[in-house]
Amino acid sequence: MAAPSQPQPVAYNAIVIGAGIQGSFAAYHLAQRHRDVLLLEQFILPHSRGSSHGQSRITRSAYTRALYARMMPDSFRLWQRLEAEAGTSLYRRTGLVVLGPAGDTELEGCRRSLGAGEILDATVLARRFPGLRLHAGEVAVWDSTGGVLFADRALRAVQVGAAKGTGWGPPAPSSQPPPVTIPTQDVFRRHGGTLRDGEKVLRIEPGAVLTITTTAGVYRAPRLIIAAGAWTGALVAPLGLRLPLQVCYHHGSPADPEERDRVPPGTPRPAVALLSSFISSYLPGLEPQPAVVETCLYTNTPDEDFILDRHPKFSNIIIGAGFSGHGFKLAPVVGKLLCELSLGEEPSHSTAPFAITRFPGVLRAAL
Repeated sequence: MAAPSQPQPVAYNAIVIGAGIQGSFAAYHLAQRHRDVLLLEQFILPHSRGSSHGQSRITRSAYTRALYARMMPDSFRLWQRLEAEAGTSLYRRTGLVVLGPAGDTELEGCRRSLGAGEILDATVLARRFPGLRLHAGEVAVWDSTGGVLFADRALRAVQVGAAKGTGWGPPAPSSQPPPVTIPTQDVFRRHGGTLRDGEKVLRIEPGAVLTITTTAGVYRAPRLIIAAGAWTGALVAPLGLRLPLQVCYHHGSPADPEERDRVPPGTPRPAVALLSSFISSYLPGLEPQPAVVETCLYTNTPDEDFILDRHPKFSNIIIGAGFSGHGFKLAPVVGKLLCELSLGEEPSHSTAPFAITRFPGVLRAAL
């Protein structure tokens, strides 16, 4: 009896592993460059097992770190372009109030990042935002660009278009996003991309042309981007990398991504209690208990800066990881940088601060 035949590899110009917001934007930018791109996702879409799901994410220009502040104008521009291309509202501009003690270095860093950031004392804040209570010795910085990104809709918009309308004008009077209907337009596929969900990557074989084996097929490409969130460490370990990525509840215990819904013993939702206390103290007119609680995995680096770099031994493997809870707003730029690195181009923003080699001992003998 003849042995069962092995599946024939399917060739692409580029493969991206991970269809969260970072990987989806990387694939989107590659497809816009007329590359034949395969985007692989281990779970059936949509899902809530990673870091990109949920109704909302904050966005802002205020940043304590200048390298991220310099990236934000490009990020706003690219979000706006995606809105126009997908025909959907992705952002509601509300403005952002950043609170802190007067003279605080991080608060001052936020003000500097805004250029002419406006300082609000208790009197001005009470007049403009009567529901917000400042405490003794505190001031606020006003970021007029701040707002809410509609996370689930944004992720879908990179892949599938939605209804018309944009949110990039002045703050809207209602806190509710405009209604959405789903048409047939597929932004990523319109640019020539292929999205395959429900396919877990089993093996990555490096080489001038890489071979990727999944639970459903075998694929080959001369370039690979890995942006698999909490699963990135496991994917790159056989490639000789030990990345210092901590998968955690925010500022909490390390967690296995396969046990993401497990609450660590002895810590009954500490973040909820902390936020409820903050709401009661600073927004006394608001119900302090959340209406909905969702689990979202954070993948943190020790310095909470991103990893955006080539594999030290395999230059055609690009890694995007460790977004440390502040990567969603910057995803359009991150995807662009990953695309540029994979094509051997000069990155449009410096990636030196995001180098893998800033962490000692990450490189082992690659297989």
